[in-house]
Amino acid sequence: MTDGVARAKALLDAAARALDAADARDEALGEYVEPKALLGIRRDPTIRSLGRVWRVGALLLGSSPETAGQVWATGRITRVTEPGRSQFVSVSAEVRRAYRAAAQKGHFAPGDTVNHSATPIPLDETLVGSDGVLFVEGDEPFVRWSPTAGDAVPLAGYLADRVALLVDPPKGATD
Repeated sequence: MTDGVARAKALLDAAARALDAADARDEALGEYVEPKALLGIRRDPTIRSLGRVWRVGALLLGSSPETAGQVWATGRITRVTEPGRSQFVSVSAEVRRAYRAAAQKGHFAPGDTVNHSATPIPLDETLVGSDGVLFVEGDEPFVRWSPTAGDAVPLAGYLADRVALLVDPPKGATD
């Protein structure tokens, strides 16, 4: 393991410990599942729970026993609310409605935030020179908002800022 990968792991672990100590709000992590037809009858998609995570901008840090020590690149985010009726306003509105329905079918608590379609990030040598959200360059870990974003910032400063916002949110941010 390179120094950069070890440093990334240490920074992510320290961030998780700080969030845990502050009892920061976490969110659900789920997997969108489209079941196969059974006897020719199509079944509704659902989002299956994988555990809990803290959303730290472009990264999700594991916050429950099932997810501890793991990290993901943020994917789609859905709030668990009544999906409502199909109104065919736009394709994107119907997709969001379908995700709300799948989250509700997955038995998440009403009002909870569910992160799904997240990409796992292995904390190993594959980070070196990676073109993903989290990568190591010259023994220094960096993070970028998306794999297509050109600019990257050092992971240490990024986590310090993001964790501070979750631990001590600005007045009015959580009202």
